[in-house]
Amino acid sequence: MYNYSNAFKATTIALLLSGCATQSPTLSSGNVEYGDSKAVETLTNEFGSTDLQTIAESMAGSLLQSAPLTAKQRPLVTVADVKNRTSEYIDTKSITDSIRAKILKSGLVRFAVDTSAMQTQVEELTRQNQTSLYKKSKSKKMGNMEGADFRIEGSITSIVKRAGDVKDVYYKFSLQLVDNESGIMEWADEKEIRKTSNKSMF
Repeated sequence: MYNYSNAFKATTIALLLSGCATQSPTLSSGNVEYGDSKAVETLTNEFGSTDLQTIAESMAGSLLQSAPLTAKQRPLVTVADVKNRTSEYIDTKSITDSIRAKILKSGLVRFAVDTSAMQTQVEELTRQNQTSLYKKSKSKKMGNMEGADFRIEGSITSIVKRAGDVKDVYYKFSLQLVDNESGIMEWADEKEIRKTSNKSMF
């Protein structure tokens, strides 16, 4: 005998699921558009997204081919702060985050928390071990962190020159890989970028 109650329930569930699958409406003011995040950005001479992507791809590729990283089975690496020696604000952590993400995808390297995140790591272990919030058998023990084999450090510098309507900006991004035990610099590379603009052309 046909069960109308079950049929009704099945139909209701199907309608609810189809309703959840519909796309949300798009809200727009008419003057905002999505752009290609990989497109070359030439709005100004200042450090921009294209420069960040270019540096990250160049440095990650060079590092993955370096002897220190290929000779050792998945070495542990940490990242130190990159020094900004330019006259403008540059988010250097965003550069090293991109480099780290590209290297991690290779599966050849492991990363320990960087210097800026170490305090958060210490606080988490302290909370798990010195409060009554966690089961002792489940909390992560103090004293088991691994020391990194290498650290990545570097700097970005710039030279700005003007002559009439012409402005020329030269960037140099330098990166080094240092053996934490011996203090020996095992690898280094640089990426140079030059950007020139002419006001008379606008």
